[in-house]
Amino acid sequence: MIKRMLIMFVLVGVVLGGLFGFKAFVGGKIKEAMASMANLPQTVSAMKAESSDWQPTIDAVGSLRAVRGADLSLEVPGVVEEISFQSGDDAQAGQVLLRLRNDDDVAKLQSLEATAQLAQITYDRDVKQLKAQAISQAIVDNDEANLRNAKAQVAQQKAIVDKKTLRAPFAGKLGLRQVDLGQFLSAGTVIATLQSLDPIFVDFLLPQQAVAQLSVGRTVKTKIDAFPDRVFEGKITAINPRIETANRNVQVRATLANGDKKLLPGMFATVQLETGVAQRLVTLPQTAVSYNPYGSLVYIVDDKGKGPDGKPQLTARQVFVTTGATRGDQVAILKGVAEGDTVVTSGQVKLRNGVPLAVDNRIVPSNDAAPKPVDH
Repeated sequence: MIKRMLIMFVLVGVVLGGLFGFKAFVGGKIKEAMASMANLPQTVSAMKAESSDWQPTIDAVGSLRAVRGADLSLEVPGVVEEISFQSGDDAQAGQVLLRLRNDDDVAKLQSLEATAQLAQITYDRDVKQLKAQAISQAIVDNDEANLRNAKAQVAQQKAIVDKKTLRAPFAGKLGLRQVDLGQFLSAGTVIATLQSLDPIFVDFLLPQQAVAQLSVGRTVKTKIDAFPDRVFEGKITAINPRIETANRNVQVRATLANGDKKLLPGMFATVQLETGVAQRLVTLPQTAVSYNPYGSLVYIVDDKGKGPDGKPQLTARQVFVTTGATRGDQVAILKGVAEGDTVVTSGQVKLRNGVPLAVDNRIVPSNDAAPKPVDH
């Protein structure tokens, strides 16, 4: 019995020792694997920090407006008798565009002119007779008043006849014709729009903080969505002398050359106003900066580290930076990175101080100061 008990204890001890030994062996292997994984290089993209001229600017949005623009109409009703323009024509100042039927008004004008001529003859005869003392001064005064009244009625009727004719108040480009021959027009009916397109205004708003940087004659650069490859330069021609109390903005107007008449009133525009002198600043892609509540940081690729085999190894070094303004895909770095430093541009989420790095720049983030939409 004792011998059997000893054999059983020996067997149990061998089994338990095997289990504990196997568990210790597996744990060791896991630690080795974790240790080796911790030292694996992390693949990132990187680039050298470069410096470029950074022009301080103020950006705004605005709308284009014609220097002179009006919806043309007549202040008297009537039937359209003559149309002297086509949609899209260029009109000269004073050019006749449309006439209403005015036969009755012209006939009445001729009658009044005849009455005025008779009153003139009567007055001239009275003056001669007065010199000969054949009539009294009262008769002369009465006939002079009749003459003046007749002339006033003629002038009044001429004004009525003139109101039946539409003339271009200024030179410009006509829009779509809204009326046809024979159509009866009530007073105020829009006939066509007339817009003077060269030059053209761009009106935009700026916050009151920018007032000190504004002055008449300062250059502005304007972009229009319809012409993404063009920049239209102009100059500030007027600044509103009053700040809007609702939003604390000031309205500014610039004048743009528009010789080809591509710019049209009502277009949406983005305006860039250069302020101050250009500065030489270090720039990085915005993806290189990690923004945190406790500060902005970047990872610099350090080539002074060594791997397990003693060979040189690239490692990550965390650096806090002070950022400035942004421009397209770029951000200005005011402090923390020097020109020539190699900075990680993507893959920072898996980094910490001292982590080995493997740089792979086959795919890199965009670093364009003026990015443009691309259709894929």
